[in-house]
Amino acid sequence: MLRIDRRSIQNFDWMLLALVALLVGLGLVNLLSATHAGVGAGTSEIFRRQLLALGVAAAAAIGVCAIDYRRFARLAMPLYVASLVLLLVPILLSPVVRGAQAWLFAGRVQPSELAKIGLVLALARYFQRNPPTEITRIRQLGVPLLIVALPVGIIVLQNDIGVALLILLIGVTFLPFVRIPWSAWAGLGAAAVAALVAFWSFGLRDYQRTRILDFLDPSRDPLASGYQAMQSRIAVGSGGLFGTGWLEGSQTQLRFLPTQHTDFVFSVLAEEWGFAGSTFVLAIYLLLLLWGLWWVARNAKDAFGAMLAVGVVGTLFWPATINVAMVLGLAPVIGVPLPLFSYGGSALLSAGIAVGLLLNVSMRRYVF
Repeated sequence: MLRIDRRSIQNFDWMLLALVALLVGLGLVNLLSATHAGVGAGTSEIFRRQLLALGVAAAAAIGVCAIDYRRFARLAMPLYVASLVLLLVPILLSPVVRGAQAWLFAGRVQPSELAKIGLVLALARYFQRNPPTEITRIRQLGVPLLIVALPVGIIVLQNDIGVALLILLIGVTFLPFVRIPWSAWAGLGAAAVAALVAFWSFGLRDYQRTRILDFLDPSRDPLASGYQAMQSRIAVGSGGLFGTGWLEGSQTQLRFLPTQHTDFVFSVLAEEWGFAGSTFVLAIYLLLLLWGLWWVARNAKDAFGAMLAVGVVGTLFWPATINVAMVLGLAPVIGVPLPLFSYGGSALLSAGIAVGLLLNVSMRRYVF
């Protein structure tokens, strides 16, 4: 039977919970509009599924929060290995959907979302044993690089380049804490540029190159590969300062964006609530991420808790940044949902586990 220290309850992070609840609530209101067209007075099947997924995510967050996070330190590597095995299953069993083998159970489960949690646990465990402040040479990053490279490599085999990039960026979240000289990073940067050139030439398929070229110039093919980027910019621009009003966005209600409930849910927000509403939501995200770093990670009582909080913040920061940049035309369309806001059971479950871990570290900051 699980026992929760009374001090943990007394020091529960209500601020963090309030920020998450506010984001989820606004996301549901936004999703209701994104899926409203053609439904009439009721709610869509997509919205009802999101409510069910939210219940599962909340249960997962509570379950994760109830277990002392220091137990996860011992389970970090087994959970990481399990996430790698789960990543391999779609390659072996699943059909190709939209050019990728990244889903299980007819598109209902995306293992890469859970792989983010496994990655963060493994890296937090490594940096607990090897403090980042003691890392002064790039070669000392060999083990964490391998920890990141394994899931990235498997996801590349799934042909889901966007998620592979996201996993890589989550791993990068820990780098600001190491003490490697800038000259060493300059040499590594030159090598990375050479690797990107080689990857462009030999690692990408034609449609993936097309997506990147369409990002640079969506007008190249406005009715096909550049369609979503063009329509997204129109929706964002039509919102103006205060938006067209809830359920009143023409781009949204006429469904000019096929994925407006998932990857382009921020376009719906920008059109119907305008610059003011979008800025308010982004401010909540910023406050949530800063709270995770400044309050949770900074006040954690051990290295594993601090590194775990940093990694969890990365799992929320990078998808949010990429998604908003994608919607605004500042990044290629790579299929990354907005955390806690977009429709998607796997993404919501992953975010729920991440929030549970963050609450876990915060509420046990006085427990030794």
